Amino acid sequence: MHLLAAIAFIGTVFFEVIILGGAHRYLSRETRREVEHAVGLRARTVIPWVLLVLYGAGFGMAWQHRAALAVPTGSSFGLLLSIKILLAISVFGHFLFVMVLSRRQRLDARRSRRIHLSVFVHVVTIALLAKAMFYVTW
Repeated sequence: MHLLAAIAFIGTVFFEVIILGGAHRYLSRETRREVEHAVGLRARTVIPWVLLVLYGAGFGMAWQHRAALAVPTGSSFGLLLSIKILLAISVFGHFLFVMVLSRRQRLDARRSRRIHLSVFVHVVTIALLAKAMFYVTW
């Protein structure tokens, strides 16, 4: 479940940052706003459920590795997992920040782009760490 939710979330962020971000130059300002509005509405419907599964399953997996997390510097696995969890907490913080800005109607296009780019960098790093945890040792 964690892997499927991660694929859904990372794919959504990839689509918004790389695909939509690159398509902006081919669209009029009005069309861009309409597309961003429609994608945003759909994302606000789906992504909270994806995040619930992602973080719920992630918490369950972290519980299985609680011994490694108790002493994060004791192994490369523990350290990489700890960094991954910190980045995941940061992504969740971004999500909460967006929710607050949206409710206060202070989420403008510039802030949205910056937040999306930050989340994109975070999730790509998390994906690389997830793989590295099982192949990188010291």
